[in-house]
Amino acid sequence: MTYTESVQAQLEALRKKEHVRILSLETSCDETAASIVEDGRTIVSNVVFSQIDLHALYGGVVPEIASRAHVEACDRVVDQALKEAGMTLQDVDALAVTYGPGLVGALLTGVSCMKGLAYAANKPLVPVNHIEGHVSANYLTHPDLKPPFVCLVVSGGHSHLVRVTDYGCYELLGQTTDDAAGEAFDKAARVLTLPYPGGPRIDKLAEEGDPHYMQLPHPHTPGRYDYSFSGMKTAFLNAANKLEMKGEPLPKADMAASFRYAVVSALVEKAVLAATETGAPALAMAGGVSANSLLRRMMQEACDKAGIPLYMPRLNLCTDNAAMIASAAYYRLMKGELAPLTLNAMPALRLV
Repeated sequence: MTYTESVQAQLEALRKKEHVRILSLETSCDETAASIVEDGRTIVSNVVFSQIDLHALYGGVVPEIASRAHVEACDRVVDQALKEAGMTLQDVDALAVTYGPGLVGALLTGVSCMKGLAYAANKPLVPVNHIEGHVSANYLTHPDLKPPFVCLVVSGGHSHLVRVTDYGCYELLGQTTDDAAGEAFDKAARVLTLPYPGGPRIDKLAEEGDPHYMQLPHPHTPGRYDYSFSGMKTAFLNAANKLEMKGEPLPKADMAASFRYAVVSALVEKAVLAATETGAPALAMAGGVSANSLLRRMMQEACDKAGIPLYMPRLNLCTDNAAMIASAAYYRLMKGELAPLTLNAMPALRLV
């Protein structure tokens, strides 16, 4: 029996099994992470090896360094995830891996690792979209959450509003027309000479400043639920340049607070508008920027006012992790979606 025939036969049995445990690997950017999740909802183990210290010297992620670090860490995080769960590879029912979007070298490292492991252990392998993983982080935090709902996906590379119609089924409501919110935060942090990673630094510094110190443009977009952050970023950069040309010190806390408020206000306004006008029974957030403290506060206040239930991942599940990948994989597995041994990385993979 070939590998493909074997895993197809296992699939039928897994659909009838009371509990299914999936071992997943996430290597899309600068975290090497492995996790074991049961039934898409319960975290059995969750291991994350961060590369922040490796990239801090360069002020951002260096793809070649990230890929090399993943090569060195993949085996370790998988072994640690199994150890923390008190399990062996044979106790796992299936494997999962992120195959896009992300840095191509980083993705290839994880895909190659899990394809080899799946073949050697004769286990089904599920390919997972990284962005779908972020959405699925909400299922781990909120066991009662089920589709349909509207989700704001907001990270360094993505700012989307999607309608989750079913597990693994999405409709695009709106998206950024230029920069993603996380990217805008990172660039603003560089203007203020804050160290990498910029987003969390902006968030922390902004807590000390005046969000109304400066007014930034709130651009109108062609799509009712679309975003645009390029104008905010340019206006922010120009304001900083003017102060520097005058020889005046930058009021960094006030500038950080003003920029954070402008970005978050736009995110909250469009997300709540989309949820309200589409009649969504709930609104969720996903992605690294969903850890932003002001975004969490303002979104909660806006949803309470609008009478819309809000779901947010736990802070440790907002950033890249493998538990969210295993959660997404469970629902793909139940639909019979398995990866062939020819699976390749797709760095520009879209959610919808």
